[in-house]
Amino acid sequence: MRPRILAAGVSVAELRLEVRFLQREPELAREAATPEELHDALTDPAIALVVLGPGAAGSWPAEEVLPAIRRGPAGSRASILVIVRIEDPVGTEGVLLAAGANAALRRPLDRFVLESWMGKLLDVPRRIIARIPVHVQVVGSRRSSPGEHFYGLSRNLSLHGMLLASPVRIEAEDLDLELDLPEPEGRVRLLGRIVRDAPEVGWPYVGYGIEFLFLPEAGQRAIARMVRRDAPTEARPSLWAPGAIHSTLRRDAWIYEITEPARTESGFLVEIRRAPREDWRPGRSSPYSVVRADEPRAAIDAARAFVRQNG
Repeated sequence: MRPRILAAGVSVAELRLEVRFLQREPELAREAATPEELHDALTDPAIALVVLGPGAAGSWPAEEVLPAIRRGPAGSRASILVIVRIEDPVGTEGVLLAAGANAALRRPLDRFVLESWMGKLLDVPRRIIARIPVHVQVVGSRRSSPGEHFYGLSRNLSLHGMLLASPVRIEAEDLDLELDLPEPEGRVRLLGRIVRDAPEVGWPYVGYGIEFLFLPEAGQRAIARMVRRDAPTEARPSLWAPGAIHSTLRRDAWIYEITEPARTESGFLVEIRRAPREDWRPGRSSPYSVVRADEPRAAIDAARAFVRQNG
């Protein structure tokens, strides 16, 4: 088996102690000890996940390595996970995410958290293609408030999670969920966790991104059957065409690109992208944020205001 995980700044032996699936398949991961080894290893098309550890913060800081990876041959196919030291400044995670990381986790880490993130990021392409739109009833119990229930709709469903449209605001993270799937699949019970707000879900609902923490084997088979039966044959196209740049702004060492407003069901979205001034090339900047407004001009103005406040 060719390695699919590349570790830099963290030893493969350490990862194998913390991640159970690497104990079963140790050949999945390899290690790059120097920036040159990292660069050479990233030319291997089999690499699907790069793990950057605290050891990379010496002669090759992660916030500088990340843009280089994204510009290289692995930039569009590999996920990147960065492990942050406990003593690193508050806000380091945000800097790393803006630089191109898919996730940034601060030590000390719960063993399950690291294994869960590595498993998800290693499997990102299949999860995206397998995500299908469905409308099913969700009965949720707030685990912190037993006895309380609510009913909602799932807008997207995959083996790893779903987009939940809830008629009420949920003041909890972990949820007991019951999905009433279309026939012939039936009812599935599972444990989930809210991992993000989902503003793309329009009024009168409140949107949440749900990660499945525990999905019984029968439920996995039921959702897998739906995925195989109903999943599109190719990924959904992006809202923004590659050249859809409305304008650019310069703030200190950064160049920000503001896209043309894209119409959606909930209004107009404008994506903000940015790149270091010395490396900037039109249309090749990394996504930075997204703003929404009811009118195209208002969305452009909101994007400019966001750059002025946060750039």
